[in-house]
Amino acid sequence: MIKEQDVYGIFIPVITPFSSDNKLDIQSFHKYISHLASHDIQGLVINGTTGESPTVQWEEVKQMVEVTKDILTRMHKKIPIVVGTGTNDTYATIKRTELAAELGADAAMVVTPYYNKPTQEGILEHFRRASQVGLPVLVYEIPARTGSRVTVDTMRKIMDLDGVIGLKDSSGGLELLSALMEYETKPVLCGQDEHFHAMLCQGATGGMLASANIHTNRFIEIYQRFAAGDINGSRDDFKTLEPMIHHLFEEPVPAPLKWLLTRQDIIATEQLRLPLMPVTEGIKQKLMEVLSDASV
Repeated sequence: MIKEQDVYGIFIPVITPFSSDNKLDIQSFHKYISHLASHDIQGLVINGTTGESPTVQWEEVKQMVEVTKDILTRMHKKIPIVVGTGTNDTYATIKRTELAAELGADAAMVVTPYYNKPTQEGILEHFRRASQVGLPVLVYEIPARTGSRVTVDTMRKIMDLDGVIGLKDSSGGLELLSALMEYETKPVLCGQDEHFHAMLCQGATGGMLASANIHTNRFIEIYQRFAAGDINGSRDDFKTLEPMIHHLFEEPVPAPLKWLLTRQDIIATEQLRLPLMPVTEGIKQKLMEVLSDASV
């Protein structure tokens, strides 16, 4: 299990590869995780938004965790495994968090309850119950997807919970992070890829970045240069990746990512589960143009 001091650097939310008949493609997953684990990353996140969690069954999550653990053991790597367990049902979230602990996950990522738009008190209680399971919890705030926004006061209370070790901040700007940094707070990872460098400057300890699936070493270098005090150099490096990041999010993730990973022969197909659809030709062209740029 990981602790607060382990919440830093580059965490990669992994995709869930599917075969053309919509089944979990374990062979592709094995190749893909082996590729990611060869980099100096600080965490792998299974069953998050990038992994199409709304359409993935728990048995498939179990298979992916088991394969990942086996690969890391064979590679002699100690990369933490974070499993997305959050739902909009507190008791289902508790059960999934318990199951993740049984699988040997190092932490759970629990999203703010979505769709039913609970009160701030309900959100706090949701995280209180999840944090009492015993598996460290990373809070995931992403109001664009949940329909609810956690206030600064509520987030401070959530971050004070004993079982919570940090926050993935995908709130859409720098306001929440800036407000939390006025107080002594637990680690915050940037979850809004286009704001990665800006959030590092505001006090984030790293990033949980879908776009780091592509040019993983570049994102690692940006973080390492920043951590070493080379603020301007890391900013200039990040600017070269901004066009790619922009196009990766012009259509729903992970469609553009899966297309690129297929082109790189890391996964076999770009198959997604409905209601997500394959990336359009327009975005393919834009990505090809920025990726052919020598600076990227």
